[in-house]
Amino acid sequence: MMPMWLQAGFWGLFAGSALLLGAAIGYLVKVPRRLLASVMAFGAGVLLSTVAFELIDEAYDQGGMRPTAFGAAAGALIYTGCNILLARRGARHRKRSGDQQPSEQEQDGSGTAIALGALLDGVPESIVIGTSLLGGGTVGAVTVAAVFISNVPEGLSSAAGMRAAGRSRRYVFGLWTGIAVVSGLAAIAGYTVLGDASGTLMAAITALAGGAILSMVADTMIPEAFENAHLLVGLITVAGFLLAYGVSQLEP
Repeated sequence: MMPMWLQAGFWGLFAGSALLLGAAIGYLVKVPRRLLASVMAFGAGVLLSTVAFELIDEAYDQGGMRPTAFGAAAGALIYTGCNILLARRGARHRKRSGDQQPSEQEQDGSGTAIALGALLDGVPESIVIGTSLLGGGTVGAVTVAAVFISNVPEGLSSAAGMRAAGRSRRYVFGLWTGIAVVSGLAAIAGYTVLGDASGTLMAAITALAGGAILSMVADTMIPEAFENAHLLVGLITVAGFLLAYGVSQLEP
């Protein structure tokens, strides 16, 4: 039987590997912009459902309204603050598939900022995967599926934008391979570091991750989804939302 901390790392790495899969498609294949928008909208819908019905709802059950509200607000503030700092250094459009991303020549240090931005986007999701194993249970299938599904369009769109900005194949695949590995380590940290946390603290941390993810969806995924909006984008977003919600109802 695989140790629980190793299971956490495996599932975190598995979900993170979707970034690499998406990056390979986005960098090597010229994907139509409308298809990119559709896939990103679907991923956004999946994550919105996961935040609402898996993270915030679970946080409320664990600790009540006060730690849930505090944690969600703190997650949004931390993410937004870090994102503002990185945006000023060239990472604002890290998930855009067009020519919005600056090249290193246009803005020195933007490559590092984009890498840190990708790390900022992925860590909260992975920590939640690790904490879902606490108590000796099984990993949250909906959470892993939601992160995996949403990571594919994130990696796809971002890699397409990196290619347009002239970044090398080595940079693109090295970045997303590194983020996938860090995702596994973050899931291990979520399981090991928070193993003895009280219900109130776990509620705040779960809600913190939910607030950070919700801010990420609004700031980076939705703008790309609606960049080339067509009449079906809203419907596709709802489809992703309902799929994740339906799967959550199948869990014991």
